[in-house]
Amino acid sequence: MLKKRLLDCGAADLGKMNRAELLYAIRASEGRVMVSENIAITQPLLNNVSNAELAASQGADILLVNMFDTENPEIRGLPSDIEPYSVLSELERLTGRIIGVNLEAVDPEFSMAHDDIWQMKPGRAATAVNALKLVEMGAKVLVLTGNPNNGVSNRSLGQAVSEVRKAVGDRAVVITGKMHGAGIVQESGNAIINEEDIAWFASQGADIILLPAPGTVPGMSQDKVASLIDCAHSHGALAMTAIGTSQEGSDVSTIRQIALMSKMAGADLHHIGDTGYLGIALPENIFAYSVAIRGIRHTYTRIARSVNR
Repeated sequence: MLKKRLLDCGAADLGKMNRAELLYAIRASEGRVMVSENIAITQPLLNNVSNAELAASQGADILLVNMFDTENPEIRGLPSDIEPYSVLSELERLTGRIIGVNLEAVDPEFSMAHDDIWQMKPGRAATAVNALKLVEMGAKVLVLTGNPNNGVSNRSLGQAVSEVRKAVGDRAVVITGKMHGAGIVQESGNAIINEEDIAWFASQGADIILLPAPGTVPGMSQDKVASLIDCAHSHGALAMTAIGTSQEGSDVSTIRQIALMSKMAGADLHHIGDTGYLGIALPENIFAYSVAIRGIRHTYTRIARSVNR
């Protein structure tokens, strides 16, 4: 088993990591792992360079792809001649990063019909079939969560974790939780998640619990998030704090404050969302967050290390 901090891993290390090795690498990095979420289907900020590649250039360790449809695979900004079912593996090759993908666990009792960009599609559902497709396409991380107003409940997330874990086994790291209410007003604010939810998610096979970062959801103070992270750790899971409230488009000083509060709360991974504009956090905020949690040395090392190493 490879035992190496994610901080010290190059593309060759990351490309061959299994689930256990990746979890060890994250834990060994002591709260200094940067996750950047990007929307697959929006026009890239730099037109002919994917948002994921841009995020990698600012220090992201893990590239999380949102709005990726397994029935119509597309990441805009990648070369147009890539075979659709190879786009995830090609993104890994081009960036030298770990690739993750969101799946949405819509609760049939709460699902909502709307016609904006977030509208749900079957290829994005948190099912065993879609999870297996993503693993076969190259995803090493599966994040079960929900986009705005799609009706994703903690009950549906727990059920989906069990189904996905049974399907993929040890082939992927599974993360679950919500960074905003996702259309369930009863599970918003400081009621977005509790200790019972965390214990259930962990018992169903979640490796990492997703929580709103302090200061991003009403009532989610540093102390509140720290208590929830302690609960996740007590059940053998890691914890990822997330900015999913468009504050990834805030000023740099706000980002630094959220970053340090998240680290003080005990986060093992730090997520920054996809809607600075629409599709990616402000690139300078990805960089600023990375510097805040691990300094210039590790940030520049991640940026500068060749994908051929």
